[in-house]
Parts: sequence; C-alpha cells; structure tokens
Amino acid sequence: MSSTRHAHRPFVARRGSKPAAVAVLFSSLLLSGCATFSPDAGMGVVAGVAGETIKKDVISIRTQDDAVRADGAVKGLLRRTLTVDSAVQIALLSNRGLQAAYNELALAETDLVAESLPPNPTFSVSRIAGSGVVELERRIVADILALATLPVRSEIARQRFRQAQLRAAEETLRLAADVRLAYFRAVAANELVLLLTDAKSTAESTAQLASKLGRTGALNKLDQAREQVFYAEITAELALVRQEAASSRERLIRLAGLWDGDLGFRIPMKLPALPRRPQPLPGIEVDAVERRVDLQIARLELVALANSLKLSEASRFVTLLDIAGINKKTSDAGGAATERGVDLQFQIPLFDGGEVRVRQAVETYNQAFNLLTERAVNVRSEARDAYKTYRSAYDIAGHYQREVLPLREIISNEMQLRFSSMQDDVFALLTEARQRIAALRAAIEAKRDFWTAQSELQTVVNGGGRSDAPQQTRTAKTARAGG
Repeated sequence: MSSTRHAHRPFVARRGSKPAAVAVLFSSLLLSGCATFSPDAGMGVVAGVAGETIKKDVISIRTQDDAVRADGAVKGLLRRTLTVDSAVQIALLSNRGLQAAYNELALAETDLVAESLPPNPTFSVSRIAGSGVVELERRIVADILALATLPVRSEIARQRFRQAQLRAAEETLRLAADVRLAYFRAVAANELVLLLTDAKSTAESTAQLASKLGRTGALNKLDQAREQVFYAEITAELALVRQEAASSRERLIRLAGLWDGDLGFRIPMKLPALPRRPQPLPGIEVDAVERRVDLQIARLELVALANSLKLSEASRFVTLLDIAGINKKTSDAGGAATERGVDLQFQIPLFDGGEVRVRQAVETYNQAFNLLTERAVNVRSEARDAYKTYRSAYDIAGHYQREVLPLREIISNEMQLRFSSMQDDVFALLTEARQRIAALRAAIEAKRDFWTAQSELQTVVNGGGRSDAPQQTRTAKTARAGG
C-alpha cells in the first residue's frame, strides 16, 4: 500500500550500469504486478449484495445512456401508487448521494491500480563543461524495494478495494433502510390525517348541535364549552398531523432524489395490513454475524493489517537502498573517454532499527482485532433486541386489530343506538368519540411501529444502519500511516 512506501521508504533501486537488462527486469515486474481497471468499476459486488439482500437493481450512472435508462425506469415506477419496494428502487436509481458513493468506489479502484504499478524509473542527465573539457553523465534510477514488495502491496491494495466495494454496498443498504422507514412514516401520517379529518367532521357536527341547544337554553355554557373544546383540540391535532405528513412526504422525496418531487409522486393513504404470522428467525444471531456488511469490512481490514504487519517486519532494517547505473562520458581536445559504474547508497539503521514502525503495526492490528470482536458481540445483541422488538410490535399491533378495535366498534354502535333512543345524552356520546379516536390512532401508530420494526430488523441482519463507522475509519488511517 502507498502509505507503507511513504512511511518506510522501501528499497529504492537506481537503475544502473546495464540499462537494457534493468529495463527488461522492470518491464517483467510491471507486467506481472500491475492491475487494470474493471469494466464495471467494482459495481459487481454492490449489485450482488443489493440483489441478494433487498432484491433491487443498482446502477452507477457514468454516461448519458445510463442516465436515460435510469430516468426511464423511475418514470415507469412513478406512474403507479408507490409501494415500499418501488420507493426503494426509485431511490437507488435517483439518489445522487448514492451515486457519489459509487464515484468514491471508482476512485478506490484508481488507488488499487496505482498501488499495483511499480514505481516509475527516474532518468537524469548532467553536463559539465570548462577548460575545454565536457563531462556528460547519465543515470537511471528505480526503486528496488518497491519492486521487491510489490506483490504484498498489491494484495493489500486489493483488500482495500474490496473494503471500498463493501462500503458502497453498505451505503446502498443504508439508503434502502432510510427509504423504508420514511415510507412507512409518511403513509402512517396520511392515515392519521384521514382519521382526524373524519373526527373533525364529527366534532364539528357535535359543536354545532351544542351551539343550537345553547341558544334554546337546553345546554348551559359549561357544557357548550366542553363540546367546543373537543372540536378545537381535534382541529389543532389535525393541523399538526397534516404538517407531519407533509414533512414525512418531503423527506421521502429527498431520499428518492426526485427533482420535481410532487409530480406524479403518489403514496398510499393507509398502511398495509399486518402479515398473517410473524417471521420465525431462530438463527438470527448467526445470520447477522455472517451477513452484516460492516463486519465483512472489519474482517477485510484485519486481513489488510496483517499483511501490512508482515511488510513492516520484512522492511524493518532496510528502509533505503539506492542503486544507480552510471554512464559517464568525458570529451576534450585529446578525444573522448567513457566510464561506467554503479553507485550504491543505503541507510545504516544505527538509531532507528524499525522497532517503532513494527510496534505501531502490531498495536494497530490488535486494535482492529479488538474492535472487530466488540462489533461482533454488539451485532449479536442488536439482532436479539431487534427481533424482540419486532415480535412485540407485531403482537401489540395484532392485539389492537383483533381485540381493541372490534370492541370499540361494538361500543360505538351501542352508544349511537342509546343516543338515538334518548337513553344516553350527548356528553356520553362525546366521551365515547374521544376514546374511539384515541384507540384508532393508537392502532395506526402500533401498525406503523410494526412495519418500522420489521425494516429495522432487516437492517440489523444485513447491515446499512448507522453505526461506529468513524472509529473504523480512524483505525484504517492509522494502519496506512504506520504499516
């Protein structure tokens, strides 16, 4: 890796007295060690992860044809009312932040190719003239240590590129998870708007009735105020929910990456029904440890650091080795003379025997190992917690659907019959209306919580959630600086 070369100054070979032979050696190493750019810029891994985990297509938009194809697919999806799957697919095709992550992957591939290339040779010419004598000296220099360590450095670079591929895949999963959560919150807000709109209509009718009874003297001011405050409270709640629905919609539009967000962007007014039974996931901890993308990245980081440690130990004592081939030609009145030779220069490890670099590499490796172990422990716990939350949310939402709402419907119908037959007054009807609205609202929120819990469970198993990525980034930077 490049940082290794910068930190230690690997064996520098200056090409010497036999330029043709050294050139052949250099060319053979060049052909055997260099990597080339892949046709898909590393997107194959990203597409594989997205297809396997969320069953969606991804595209890295690099040409006008790519943009036209993605735009056509998005417009086709927007012609229908959005489902959570179509919303995720639109975001994967339109979100420019995700495209920037794919650009970062392409840049990582340039680092891989650069790290797989031997160092360019340096050619120098010096001419000194005076007193009728002209001295011409030519040197060709190459980095021998870099050539010797090229296979190891190339392997480290490949591990880094593999990490970059998984990071791009993780960004894809993260966007999909954010879209799912935003979608269910937006649809739940729409359903609450419908509920409170109907409740406002009922409250308005009750308030008008109370006002008429008050004018006839059949209802005192206190009772009139009770009727009016119910209408006022419902009106305020409806305004808040409408604002929440608008904000949720705009967040979903931002995640989807749509420029003209309101044009053809239709989301349902009600959440989907609960599944008939919850998912049985007996091996969820094992699945999470095996499939989590962030754990795969950490494992690759550990492998790269292990290779970096070997490189540090191999180049512990020799950090500078310059060998130069010299061709010197001297001309004067008596004729011309040519001299050839070799210049060897190396650093004596008198004070720095490489112990600092090796110690840094060892501690960086140990740090990465401990962080990986900690992350694996946390992932197992997160998987258990997410599944318990999912099952609890399913049970609660199902309880509202099976028990609470049917009973509320019975109570509402009975209260209407009693009110019509003058067995109950308007205050009892008002109290029941408040309780029924509260139960319906709680049922909608419970169903929303279930769908968000299901989305978060999927994220915990596959990866893509908000985690301690900055800490892992610091580890990687330390490794590159010290390796």
